[in-house]
Amino acid sequence: MEKWAGYGDGEYKLRWWEGMNPELLALIFVRILPADEMVRTVPFVCKGWQEAVAGPYCWADIDVEAWCRRVNRSDVIDSVVRRLVRRSRGSVRRLSAYLVGNSGFAFAAVSASFLNVLQIPMSDVTDQIVEKYAEFLPHLTVLDISYCLKITSTGIEILGRHCKSLVQLRRNMPPPEPCLDNDAVAKVDEDEAMAVANSMPKLEILELAYGRFSDRGLDAILTKCTALHVLDIRGCWNAKVEGNVEQKCDLLQSFRYPWEDEYEDQDYSTSEDGNNG
Repeated sequence: MEKWAGYGDGEYKLRWWEGMNPELLALIFVRILPADEMVRTVPFVCKGWQEAVAGPYCWADIDVEAWCRRVNRSDVIDSVVRRLVRRSRGSVRRLSAYLVGNSGFAFAAVSASFLNVLQIPMSDVTDQIVEKYAEFLPHLTVLDISYCLKITSTGIEILGRHCKSLVQLRRNMPPPEPCLDNDAVAKVDEDEAMAVANSMPKLEILELAYGRFSDRGLDAILTKCTALHVLDIRGCWNAKVEGNVEQKCDLLQSFRYPWEDEYEDQDYSTSEDGNNG
């Protein structure tokens, strides 16, 4: 929609978006455009649009996971994550990316002190970087570190110790490689389950697909995470879910057994913005 505006002897054609408040423009952009489009195309439309995406209003919610999967280069992804977090000027509440490296994680942690939701599946972040920067994430409520193979039980416990408001954790892992040695396949490792149980007592939603813990680790989670009501342990073949452990699982609002259908990503009742309900 266009209209004519006149000043003195001159007049010009005024488009509906010209002169619009940058914050209002940003609200429109974030509802209809993915983050990569806001970076690549919006700034070249007009000066007003350029100012809107250059400011912090568009970047309270940074979701570049789809773009990251297309790029598939950790160095490029880290550079973009740093740039967008910097644009938010500390206002970012949710960061969703893929294949993030140590520098991207470190910058986000230090620069986004009010971050509520951090989703970084398949990232290269290490325990050492987690130990150094987890203290900067005290407001985190939702965390996805699925397939982050360089984060171990040590990093999980550090995150739990510093992120005391955490209510949702996704820690799904790749299925084990086929192996003729049954003993190797069945090797039990309780460390990650114990790290969750000992450091994340407020968890409400937990996904641990293809974990290697047994009923011992599962029982520790069920005993210590008293707010838990959604639990997914599909593919956790070492967990037999018997006796008292099975009774505790039956009390949950939603429980997925190890032997249920092959694991598929599923969204539960906690939304990605960190709010329940």
